[in-house]
Amino acid sequence: MNKSTLINVLAEKADLSKRNAEQFVNLMIDAMIGAMIQEDRIEIRGFGSFVIRHYGSYEGRNPKTGQKIRIGEKRLPFFKAGKDLLTRINN
Repeated sequence: MNKSTLINVLAEKADLSKRNAEQFVNLMIDAMIGAMIQEDRIEIRGFGSFVIRHYGSYEGRNPKTGQKIRIGEKRLPFFKAGKDLLTRINN
């Protein structure tokens, strides 16, 4: 499912205009991104949680030249599925 499909499903199921459904989806995504930027944990009961994981710097290699390069520290979002979601998917 992509964003436009989500908007269409939300508009249909909640009896909203596509414009209102799009605004809602955009607000939700913006709120979640804002929370992750501040490194807040996002938990949606029955669905899952999002956290930011920190990864230290390391030495990598350029695949074309084989030259060693330094890869800096980074923060990446991580999703962990909730128990209800896992149960529904597996049954």
